[in-house]
Amino acid sequence: MPRKFLVVVDDSPEFEAALRFASRRAKSTGGRVVMLRVLPTDSDAHWSGVREEIERQQRQEAEILLNRLGEEAQNRSGAAPVFLIEKGEAQAAIKKVVAADPEIKILVLAAGTSSRGPGPLVSAIIKQGAQIGGRKLPVTIVPGELTEDEIEDLA
Repeated sequence: MPRKFLVVVDDSPEFEAALRFASRRAKSTGGRVVMLRVLPTDSDAHWSGVREEIERQQRQEAEILLNRLGEEAQNRSGAAPVFLIEKGEAQAAIKKVVAADPEIKILVLAAGTSSRGPGPLVSAIIKQGAQIGGRKLPVTIVPGELTEDEIEDLA
């Protein structure tokens, strides 16, 4: 079974570094990239018709984004990535996905490049420890400002 590298697809500027690194690691180890896009949930029940339309549009946008980014991941890794879309909070979605797929062996995140710290997801995962989805999972934190050449050298 090939090892899978999980990358959370978000809108942060450092995300690209995580995807490039995971793709190159997958190529060098014969693995695959799993790309997880987490959609926010809205609890306004009185707007259910509007909420359903918003959720449909969010899902459609997520699919378009994953397909576009998936081409890059496939070119870099040599294998088609796995696309996952979950609703809710990122940490809960990560736990759910990891618990459901024992082939996911490494979570790859990129640290923020601003002076405000590594970013909320990286901070939360660090506080949580290695126990993710009911099992211990290594986390690779990639500096968000790595260049293409630096990623090639490291991965």
